[in-house]
Amino acid sequence: MMRRTRTRPTRSRAAVLATTGALAMLALAGCSSPAPQEAEPSPAAPSQGADSDTNTPEPSASTTDTPSTADPTCENIIPQATADDFTSLGWTYQKEDFRVGATALEGGIQCKWGDTKIASDRVQIFGWAPIDDDEARTAQKDLVAAGWKVEKDATGTYVTENPDWLNGRGAEGYGLTYFFGDGYVKLADTRQSLILVEGPR
Repeated sequence: MMRRTRTRPTRSRAAVLATTGALAMLALAGCSSPAPQEAEPSPAAPSQGADSDTNTPEPSASTTDTPSTADPTCENIIPQATADDFTSLGWTYQKEDFRVGATALEGGIQCKWGDTKIASDRVQIFGWAPIDDDEARTAQKDLVAAGWKVEKDATGTYVTENPDWLNGRGAEGYGLTYFFGDGYVKLADTRQSLILVEGPR
């Protein structure tokens, strides 16, 4: 009977066996160690969707739904910077009721800015008044009957002095001009100056 000779493993085979044994021990150690605890979920970042504005203050009704209730003055119906410029020139103002023809509009004001220390026609006129639709139609009708000219665009109705009356006054053929907007009317000594009349702030 032939005797089986036991051969010794080669160095490479021994290395493989050692590595395999080490991996087995690590696997056993992993099974016996406690399972890692789940990390508590971090607070979710605020959603940027439709519900993200729940913590945002709603605009107050005073700034969105309710028109300004401030009383008009000669200083608050034009930009503050413009009023400051007039004052720096030594100009003051004279105020009176806002009138369309002979009709005074309640709650309105008309102002004439200029240097009252010298006799000069170098003045600026601004006015603003609240007005309803019926009053606006009547005022426009009265002005047209007196010879004023009407022009309309997408923003409202302009009623301006007849160019034949200007005698060199005004700018680009426009002198005193009323602008009828939505619930208000404003006045300036030229149509271009209407941009300075903002209403009470």
